[in-house]
Order: sequence, then C-alpha cells, then structure tokens
Amino acid sequence: MEAVSEYLIEFFFVLTGLLMAYTGVRVAMDQNHPARFGTGLFWLILAATFALGQVIPYEVTGVLILIMGGLTLFNQVKIGPITTASEEESKGHSDRLGNRIFIPVVSLALIAILLAQFTPLDGQAGIGIASILAILIGVLVTRSKFKTSLDEGDRMNRQVGTVGILPQLLAALGVIFTTAGVGEVISSLISGIVPAGSPLLGVTAYVLGMVVFSMIMGNTFAAFTVITAGVGIPFVIAQGADPVITGALAMTAGYCGTLMTPMAANFNALPVALLEMDNPNSVIKEQVPYALVMIVVHILLMYFWAF
Repeated sequence: MEAVSEYLIEFFFVLTGLLMAYTGVRVAMDQNHPARFGTGLFWLILAATFALGQVIPYEVTGVLILIMGGLTLFNQVKIGPITTASEEESKGHSDRLGNRIFIPVVSLALIAILLAQFTPLDGQAGIGIASILAILIGVLVTRSKFKTSLDEGDRMNRQVGTVGILPQLLAALGVIFTTAGVGEVISSLISGIVPAGSPLLGVTAYVLGMVVFSMIMGNTFAAFTVITAGVGIPFVIAQGADPVITGALAMTAGYCGTLMTPMAANFNALPVALLEMDNPNSVIKEQVPYALVMIVVHILLMYFWAF
C-alpha cells in the first residue's frame, strides 16, 4: 500500500503541474496580457517542476527556479485581465445555493479524515483523493460545468501569482537547514540558556522556537524538523513528555507564528491578493492578538498535558 500511496502522490503532483500549465498556456495566448510571455513562461516552468520533478535532474530544476526568480525580479509576472462574475451574478448564485456552498469544503475535510482513519493510504494521498472528490461534489452542488473549475483554478493561480511557489521553497529550505545541522546548533545554544531538568522552561523554549522559526521560514513543516531535533527531543521529550502530544502541540504552536509573518504567503498574502486589500499586512494585524494568546495556551497545554 505504501507503493500505491507513492504513485498516487506522484499522480497528484503531475495533475497540479497540468493545472499550472493550463494557466501558462492561457496567459501566453492572451493578446491583452501586459506580460504574457514572461508570465506564461513562469507558469509553464513551475508546471514542469511539479509534473516532471521526478525525471528532471536536480541541477536543471535549480536553473529553472533561477529563471523564475529572474522573471519575478524584472516584473515579468503579472495577473493580467481575468474574468470574474458580476456582483449581480454572485448575489444570484449566493441566493440560489445558500449554505450548500460549504458542502464541497466540508466534504474535502471529512473524506480526507475518513481515508486517513480507515485506509492504509498515506495522508497526502488521502488529501489528493479528497480534493478530486470535493471538486466533483462542487460541480454537482452548483450544477456548473467542469470547465468552470478549471477557469476558477486559473483565476486563483493568477491572483496568487509568484507567492504560490513560496511554500515549496521554504519547505526545501527546512530540509537544507536540517541537513546542515542547524538543529544541533540551536540545541547547543538553548542548552546554555535552559537549565537541565526544567520541563516548563523546556516547553517554553520549544513552543517559542516553533513560533519564531515558523515566522522566519513561513512554513511550520520546515520549522518542525529543525526545532524538534534541536529543542523538542533533548529538552522536552527526553524529560518524559509524551511524544505524540508534544509533537501535535508543537505543530499547532508553529502556526501561531505563521499568523504573524508575511513569509507565510499562503495564509497571509493570499487573502490580501484575493480580496484586493490596500494594506498587505491587514490580515496579519488582525491575527496577532489571537496568535499571542494561543502561544500562551500552547505552553500551558504542553506542560500540563504532555507530562
């Protein structure tokens, strides 16, 4: 079943690449786009890294990423003209669908949980299957054409723009940091501050480390490997904490950091782009008070629940 999960995950990577290629081709063929060749090339290169990542040599992938960076640096990646429903159309669809519009979203989460609990499939494979089923459910609920989902995916790709690649780059950076031994360096630094045999200080260092590193990396998954190796294992789990509870709380503690950083593009830059906000930090300003409260809650939960 592990092999099946790997094939499924690779299939979803290829499918994601094809969706990005769809955006690239549409942009390149749009005569009214202000930077159609640069923007189209950006999306086609990104599509290739997803769909052909297993067969493209690492060195070639690195060159492609540098080209994407160059296109972004010289402002050759732009949203361009996109077609959106008028306010009257949106209001009409809203009145017709009502709360049924949430069925596909809830279905995605529910199906993913059921697959994770009752099948041996990998969690990522389960999310991929749930996503496809949720799209089909959305088409049935809204009684729209399947092409509509492609067009809306294209619209979202364009609106998200270059920040769409940030989670992948930050995740890769986390692997590089771990391989380079950053976790060991952090561990040696923390050992000079946190005294041995102090679970509360160890938990505090672990939670704050996850928060700060997630803010720097913009990605909790990348921070988790580094901070858990450098702080979580030697200063919390080694002192008798339950590793399951500790790990779960460390992950959600990291998300407190993503609420407070512009580096978390998929959380904070995406809503700004989709809602066309004037202030790029509007979302972060609203989230900071809640994040600070949740940091304290995580420290208390890990200390009283994990030990």
